Amino acid sequence: MTNKFYDVIIVGSGPAGTFSALELAKKGLKVLILEKGDDLLRRKCPALEKQIPCVRCKSCSITSGFGGAGAFSDGKVTLSADVGGNLKDFLSQEELDRLFQSVIEKLIEFGAPRRIYGLDSEQVDKIYYEAQRYGLEIVKSKVLHMGTDKGFLVLKAMREAIVSEKVEFHCNEPVEDLIIKDSKIEGVKTVKDEYYGRFVILAPGRSGAEWLFKMSKKYGFKTDTNPVDIGVRIEVPAEVLKKLTDVFYEPKIIYYSKSFDDKVRTFCVNPYGVVVPEMTEDVVTVNGHSYSYPVSNNTNLAILVSTKFTQPFNDPVSYGKSIARLANLLTGSVIIQRYGDLKLGRRSTEERIKRSIVKPTYLGAVPGDLSFALPYRYLSSIKEMLDQLDKLVPGMADDGNLIYGVEVKFYSARIKVTRDFEIEGIQNLFVAGDGAGITRGLSQAAVSGILVANSILKKV
Repeated sequence: MTNKFYDVIIVGSGPAGTFSALELAKKGLKVLILEKGDDLLRRKCPALEKQIPCVRCKSCSITSGFGGAGAFSDGKVTLSADVGGNLKDFLSQEELDRLFQSVIEKLIEFGAPRRIYGLDSEQVDKIYYEAQRYGLEIVKSKVLHMGTDKGFLVLKAMREAIVSEKVEFHCNEPVEDLIIKDSKIEGVKTVKDEYYGRFVILAPGRSGAEWLFKMSKKYGFKTDTNPVDIGVRIEVPAEVLKKLTDVFYEPKIIYYSKSFDDKVRTFCVNPYGVVVPEMTEDVVTVNGHSYSYPVSNNTNLAILVSTKFTQPFNDPVSYGKSIARLANLLTGSVIIQRYGDLKLGRRSTEERIKRSIVKPTYLGAVPGDLSFALPYRYLSSIKEMLDQLDKLVPGMADDGNLIYGVEVKFYSARIKVTRDFEIEGIQNLFVAGDGAGITRGLSQAAVSGILVANSILKKV
């Protein structure tokens, strides 16, 4: 064993972990980052490269590795306190805006484009009020879009900056346990070694949500149950959504279903992008990417239904995974279905997919019937929202559109923390980012990393 000692140990190298590391290292602290996935340049997805069903790599390169789950996302940074997390529970709007600006400036410093979407207030207001007529609420927000390709280059520059600040980085080294004595963190145990430090930041991201939940049960961290978002990804001709994507790039739209009063929302809109698989632990789900240039004639987006469970149930992650496992059981992969077939209650076939006007961008998906995997409640609410969206942007509910499933967004049980993001009852142990259930997106995760770093610097 090395028994090496650090000022700060960071678990996870997503936006929360990397932004924390940069803030701490430039103040001269000795920082170690532990990452369960691959280093940035080694992150490769064979399913994407070969357009085949997910091969279930030991560590999914889409969701794990330097840069976190956002490394191969479409690189959208949403600058709003109303989406992407709960930081407005800790900070004023003015403070959040200042920190969002700090994140943007840092990303631009590393090579991100300067264009911000959602600034044309006249166009935004016109679409906003039109959507209201159909029971749709558009969340007004500004968006910086990097694209998967430029986002990768930004992360590469961040990786180089971290190295230049002498931050120690260990990839392919999952943390198995924490070292806690007398209600104070002392270090962590990995699959390879033990490491000790004055402070520990847990920022394992969405792929580490289940691990962090296990740690919370083992050590008695107080938690609150977060919602689970379950739904599908729909692929439509890019022209259908051009009215919205030209103004917002990623329109965030909320609808409450009449059948169940469930919150349904759009998520991760990818103009001219592609559909991709991703693996979380042992289940394969679906996601989408877009680039700084068009790579298809389609736009894809998720339609998700949010469910917050009440006592006695407190494991929404397992619930979401059980639905994803059912979809995997049916086809061994991601399911693809024509929307017209879904409405008629029949499975899609390869022949009907080939005849579809919309051509699939992920060829590893297997034709099937999503109604065998998704509960009726979810399908009913999703269909309702698509019908309303079709009134705002005709073509959203066309029979030839393609539905992929399932898409699940796993959020850890929200760990109860102080206003400094220190876990209640455990001295010097902090959490940041999506894995802790506090944030749900790149911008708020990065901001949470900065906030945790500042909290630690006040204690040093």
